[in-house]
Amino acid sequence: MTRIGYAAGAFDLFHVGHLNILRMAKARCDYLIAGVVSDELCLSTKGVEPVVPLQERLEIVGSLDCVDRAVAETEPDRIDTWKQVGFDIFFKGDDWRGTPKGLELERRFAEVNVEVQYFPYTMHTSSTKLREALQALSRRPMTELSGT
Repeated sequence: MTRIGYAAGAFDLFHVGHLNILRMAKARCDYLIAGVVSDELCLSTKGVEPVVPLQERLEIVGSLDCVDRAVAETEPDRIDTWKQVGFDIFFKGDDWRGTPKGLELERRFAEVNVEVQYFPYTMHTSSTKLREALQALSRRPMTELSGT
């Protein structure tokens, strides 16, 4: 029986933490679907619009050897995503483990026989930190950036 895994993320400003999660997910399933969160869903759930447009993020993520298929995630309810895509394992960062949202996610997925597996959150690299660094650089005068 083929075990289908699903790992979702914005995958904005793609970095090694994203790659690590996708590689770990692929090692735990036979077929990995990466859900790339749409621009609108990122804005509504995280309050920030991605820097890299959805179509480009889909192309980046879909080109990875560890990803068998990349899809746009447009549904805020993960059960709706499961109904559309179909998967046996849902991969999530361990920052959700034991939280009310994580426990609710586990409960709802258990009802449809989907296993939730957690991965360690990459503390030293995040898109948020990269975005903050880019914003800080964009506020500096050009003379300071060029060294003149």
